[in-house]
Amino acid sequence: MTMKRTDEERLNSAIAKSIAGFKPPEKLTVSEWADKKRRLSAESSAEVGQWRTSRTPYMKEVLDSFNDPKVKHIVVVASSQVGKSETINNMIGYIIDQDPGSILFIQPTTIDAKEYSKLRIAPMIRDTKCLKAKVADPKSRDSANTLLQKSYPGGILTMCGSTEAHALASKPIRYLFGDERDRWAASAGNEGDPWGLATARQITFYNAKSVEVSTPTIKGASAIEKAYADGTKERWKTRCPHCGEYNEITFENIRFEKEESVAGNDKVYKITSLYYICPSCGCTSTEAEIKSQPSKWVAENPAAYEQHGTRSFWLSSWVSPWASWTDTLLLYLKALGNSKRMQVVYNTRFGLLWEDRGDLEDEDSVMARREEYKAELPDGVLVLTCGVDTQDDRLEYEVVGHGHFGETWGIKKGIIMGRPDSDEVWKALDDVIDHIYRFENGVGLKISTTYCDEGGHFTQDVRMRCAERLGKKVFAIKGRGGDGIPFTAPPKKQKIIVRGRTIGQCWGFEIGVDAGKQLIMDNLRVQSPGAKYCHFPRRDDYGAAYFKGLLSERLVYKEGHKSPWQWEKIPGHERNEALDCRNYAMAAAKALSPDYDAIDRRLRETTAGKETPVATAVNQPKQPTKRRQSTLNKHYDEW
Repeated sequence: MTMKRTDEERLNSAIAKSIAGFKPPEKLTVSEWADKKRRLSAESSAEVGQWRTSRTPYMKEVLDSFNDPKVKHIVVVASSQVGKSETINNMIGYIIDQDPGSILFIQPTTIDAKEYSKLRIAPMIRDTKCLKAKVADPKSRDSANTLLQKSYPGGILTMCGSTEAHALASKPIRYLFGDERDRWAASAGNEGDPWGLATARQITFYNAKSVEVSTPTIKGASAIEKAYADGTKERWKTRCPHCGEYNEITFENIRFEKEESVAGNDKVYKITSLYYICPSCGCTSTEAEIKSQPSKWVAENPAAYEQHGTRSFWLSSWVSPWASWTDTLLLYLKALGNSKRMQVVYNTRFGLLWEDRGDLEDEDSVMARREEYKAELPDGVLVLTCGVDTQDDRLEYEVVGHGHFGETWGIKKGIIMGRPDSDEVWKALDDVIDHIYRFENGVGLKISTTYCDEGGHFTQDVRMRCAERLGKKVFAIKGRGGDGIPFTAPPKKQKIIVRGRTIGQCWGFEIGVDAGKQLIMDNLRVQSPGAKYCHFPRRDDYGAAYFKGLLSERLVYKEGHKSPWQWEKIPGHERNEALDCRNYAMAAAKALSPDYDAIDRRLRETTAGKETPVATAVNQPKQPTKRRQSTLNKHYDEW
């Protein structure tokens, strides 16, 4: 009898184990599942350990909308540091554990997909017990798992980049996730819209769901903006502790005071006062008071829920528990005067679309800023550079003064008529370069560096003339347009070729003209003297024609291009030499990278009637070194 009972016990134990896997999962929402089972990993989270939805209450409804059978499509537009990536991870973890099916997870590029898999998906599986038990160890011999594919009972997770048409248009999938939608390729090869290709794979599933998430980018060219507009258009609104009205926290309703100081050549800011003004009652509240108030999602287009099952949410970092208002405002202050950095702040912190197109006030308004200089050089100028634009019948130039924190002064604008292969033309330019420009006290400065455009029909002539003037720091430059090309780069030796024969070499610089134009336009937007402000003299050489040329181009967005932001001439502004000259002079100063503090001290110590040595770049080619006769014609590159 004892043996018989033992056999029965063994049989019952085996049966119990075999049917344990058939038990239905707990009926949990995504947020409940995450609160109960999800563990945050050290690789991807500042708060390691058990997930708590209470830390990000604005994400609870986003997460749980995934469980609503009426919801087919979820759109999340969010700043950084609000937990949007963990929202995706929680949904994926929930699917694997609770409601398995095949998942397609698309990142902007394949590299992004691989990094996300290694840094977010793999650690989540490793540290969340229920997922680790269901997703096979990729190191095991019989594992079907790879970096971009994770199999589990009932489905497979496939990750890919937005350009991979074969992955987007092949096997059926129930769940679709798209991360950073605004960074996706416009087309998956020649196959068309990546999101359209991916959603076409879901048509066989009555219970299919799609989720797209992104930081906002450019107004009018944002894919996530369009997806959001088709949904419920929900905003996270917070109750005012004074009047009880619910409003969204926005940059427009944040007020602050600051102190400025100087550390080296940089401005340092300190926020001394910070508060929120309620747009309903005008009362003020602190950050802590506002973040402790009740909040809720408010839909602008609730009909989208019933019509086509799309819920869309928009969220900024003002409500994040990890992004303080002070930190956000400091990033904003540091970005002032730089469009690219400011766009990052607007997109990733303010949660706003960027609307800037490079537009400026008209040339008459800028011209109205002109001021009377007491001397050739106004106080504040520390370094002089010259930019020269080469045309078939003339040289156009501008001498620009540079001071602390990017403040600039127009010193002299001129035209030298004649072909660029003429001795007379270059002698006239020598008069400009060799001139000592003086302050009111008689102290003088010489031009530190001159950049001459070698483009056009006189490239070899320009190179030869610049080589002859190496001692005066006159260099040939070639402009290169395109997004991402640095404003300045180390010089390279260029051959001087005459009648098919190389007769010598000169130093040449390549400059990113688009980066320079953006810098100039950013500086022209500054309205008060100080950092990055542009001064102009009230003189005939800085007349209407100059300002029309300076403001002759604007930045326009052309969707579908590899570099969508492009500079174009404004109709009626065909002459852009003033802009080019200013661009080259600014590049020369950038390449110099002088010690403005040291120059300022030398100027203060210099007596009237004397000139101050020109600024010398640390990283600039030297004149030939006379060591031996064989080295007379060699230039040594310090780069």
